[in-house]
Amino acid sequence: MTPGKIFVLAAVATILAVLAVKLVSAQATTAPKMTTDRTSQPLRLDEKGEPVKMEKATFGAGCFWGVEAVFRQTKGVKSTQVGYMGGTTRNPTYKEVCTDRTGHAEVVEVTYDPGEVSYEELLKVFFDNHNPTQVNRQGPDFGTQYRSAIFYHTPEQKAAAEKAKEELARSGKWRQPIATEITPASEFWRAEEYHQQYLEKNGLANCHI
Repeated sequence: MTPGKIFVLAAVATILAVLAVKLVSAQATTAPKMTTDRTSQPLRLDEKGEPVKMEKATFGAGCFWGVEAVFRQTKGVKSTQVGYMGGTTRNPTYKEVCTDRTGHAEVVEVTYDPGEVSYEELLKVFFDNHNPTQVNRQGPDFGTQYRSAIFYHTPEQKAAAEKAKEELARSGKWRQPIATEITPASEFWRAEEYHQQYLEKNGLANCHI
């Protein structure tokens, strides 16, 4: 083999090596990154091995920090997020909602497995963990954003919410009328990130110290 041919073959080998390195680098760059949502629980699979369809429920019961913490401890709840619903301002900020002028309620959107927890059971958690007779307030927090509210996503949820409210009123547990409003779910605006799982992040037991 002549020196010229050896030089050509060496050059080709070098080029192929460079291309191989670039190809591996490109695959590593474009490959999707695996992420883990540490705020969500594993989804249940049905008999066919397919993920069971989750359902949503939305509740307002005062400061959404504490309400979210309660639902995150409820079996069958797969994930939660806090935000704003029921107002007129698009994509409101916490500061705007606190002016009591946007019409929003502080809410918790609950994603749950209906095979593990029923909507009726979630309603019980809701009513058991706040005072539903207080109007536009909850404890020391005042304003329409702290109102007691159920935002239903289906006709079945509406019927269940109305039934639960009526049964609670007849039970005699509260002397005052139940003030909880039951309205269709509107657009959910996710609250600022620092509000999400606020109590857990800050090692607090409840909203008020």
